[in-house]
Order: sequence, then structure tokens, then C-alpha cells
Amino acid sequence: MNLRRVRAVAVKEWKETTRDRLFLGLAFLMPVLWLVVFGYGLVMDVENIPFAVIDHDHSQMSRDYIYRFMQSRYFSYRGHVADMQDLDRLLTETKIRAAIIVPERFQEQLSGGETVSVQTFLDGTFPLQTDIAKGYIVAINQAFGEDLVSEYVSKLRGVARAEARRAVRPIALEIRYLYNEEVRSSWSTVPALVMFTLMLASPLLTALGIVREKETGSIYNIYSSTVSRTEFLAGKLLPYIAISLFNVGMLWLMAVLLFQVPFKGSLLFFYSASVFFVLCTTGIGLLISLLVQTQMAALIITMVVAILPTILFSGLLVPVASLSRGARVQAHIFPGMFYTDIVRGSFLKGVGLDVLWPDVGALAIFAVVIGLITYHLFSKRPKA
Repeated sequence: MNLRRVRAVAVKEWKETTRDRLFLGLAFLMPVLWLVVFGYGLVMDVENIPFAVIDHDHSQMSRDYIYRFMQSRYFSYRGHVADMQDLDRLLTETKIRAAIIVPERFQEQLSGGETVSVQTFLDGTFPLQTDIAKGYIVAINQAFGEDLVSEYVSKLRGVARAEARRAVRPIALEIRYLYNEEVRSSWSTVPALVMFTLMLASPLLTALGIVREKETGSIYNIYSSTVSRTEFLAGKLLPYIAISLFNVGMLWLMAVLLFQVPFKGSLLFFYSASVFFVLCTTGIGLLISLLVQTQMAALIITMVVAILPTILFSGLLVPVASLSRGARVQAHIFPGMFYTDIVRGSFLKGVGLDVLWPDVGALAIFAVVIGLITYHLFSKRPKA
């Protein structure tokens, strides 16, 4: 392989890219815009749930109970309503997603040691968020009940409130969140979105850039030149690899500075592993460009090949371990899953090659296989 000819092809491709301002802007701005849009739009946290209240008791204890929800960051108080008709209207119009109805004689029954039923309505349009909201309500209700029992035991036995609480709750459950101490969904989704953005942008740019040469007819110059297949493919890929690696750095900076995601691993390892993933994604774009003749076809095929597997099988939204056996097999066919493990491991867990070497090795194998396939499919003889 003659490096001077590889350089000549790469320089020619770079000039073609920089000459088209729209394409150049697409190359550098598209990944940034995608990360911003998906990073702010794909929020899995369930907070500020709008709720309203019907308080039939109007007692000090019912106000204390309702205040527990009002002071929680998980709920957003939208006021009291007079009757069920108003409550139904608010729920139907999605102005609230939860409603709490405190019954009459709430304080009287609790003070008398009776059980009280507090009716709660939840908007079940989004089942996952609804189930999480239910957990919040159950936890707040349980905490209120424990405080009442602790106060009763404290007065009955004449002991301190803390001792009474220990008697009421003999088993104290201590939960520690590892790797994502603040339980922020952005800490998990944004690193995965780095993978998602590269998985879309890199093959798309590569495919469009090379197919453009087919549409203009300039690729026939390559057919008649002395450039070998390896030199042509390497020269064509180099500019897009360089652009993608620059975008890796930009996406890393955005994740750390804009979205405040902690990076606990080695930047050198992360960037080195990203090289293998970029080789895979640009290789996919090159492979698509060899199979189609128009930029529209390249755009459609790239979006289908990149988006669907990435969303479904990469671990972006659902852990791969939670998928069915068939889905897990499909997940291992695409490089996105392996790079997701690398990105999340580098950002949140601070692990490196000693732990993630199987994922890095898988990406290296993908890059080699895709390279061999493209080499086999490319021919310097134009198809009739």
C-alpha cells in the first residue's frame, strides 16, 4: 500500500467535504444538536408530578398529611378542588396526573386508633411513570403512618421519640446507590447517547460523502487510476474517521460540562476504545455506500440500519440483560451494545481495559470483519 496515494485520496475527499458548506456543517453540528435534543428530551426521572387534593376533613392532621406531598420534590401541588367533578376534569385534561382524597373524620379515626383509607387516583397513560409515582405515594404514606405510631408509642411508654421510632421500625433498611449516587437519569442516558449519536452520524456522513461521488460521476476517475482497492478505501475513510474522532471529543466535553455527568475513568482508554467504535461506524457507512447508487437511498438505509438496532438492542433504554433470549442474541450482532458498556463503564464506574477488554475486543473484531467485507465488495470495475 502506497501511503502517498492514500494521502492523495484522503486530501481529495477532505476538499470535497469542506467545499460543501452544508455537508461540512452537518458533519460537525449534527452530533452536537442530536446530543442536546436527546439529552434534554430523553429524561427518565419522574419528578414534579402535578397533583390536586380534596380534603373533606380540614383538620390539622389532614393538612400535615397533604403537606408531606407538597414538600416532596417528586410532586407539584396544583391546589385544592371542591368535588370529584372538578377532579375528573383536571385528570381528563392532563392538568394533573395524581389526586389525593382525604376522607371525613381523618384525624378523629387516626387518633382513635382506627384505620383510614385515603383514596388516590393516578393517570395511567404512562404505565412506567405511574408505577414509580405509586411507589412515591406509598413511601410518603408509610412514613406518615410510622410517625403517628412513633408518637403514640413515645407517649404510651414515656420514652424519647427516637427510641419509639426504633421500636416501631426494628429493621432499618439502608440503601446505597452505587455509580449514580444522585440517581439521575441523565447520568445514565447521556453517556449512552454519545454512542447513539456516533452510531447515527458517522455512518451517515461516510455513506453520503462517498455516494455523492457516484452521483457526480467523479468516481470514474478512481476506476481509471492506479490507486489500489486498499488505498482507495483507506483514503476515503480517513477524513470521516478524523471528523468522527473530533466529534467524540466534543460529545465528551458536552456530557461532562453541559450535562454534568461525572467521568471517573481514564480518558486515554475511553478515546482509544472510541477509535475502534468509529472504525466500525464509518465502516458501516462505507459498506452502505458500496451497495447503493443515490444519496437518498444511502440516507434511508443508514437510518434504518443505525436507528432501530441502536434503540432496541444497545442498552440505550432497556438493559440488554432484561431482554428476551432472542433479543440478546440480536444485541450481540451490533457494535452499539459493546460501546454502550464502554461508555457507561468509563463515565460512571471508572473501569478500564482490565474489565472492559471483551467489549474492546468485540469492537476490534467488528472493525476487521466490516473492513474485509467492504474490501471484498469494492471493485475498480464499474458495474454495468
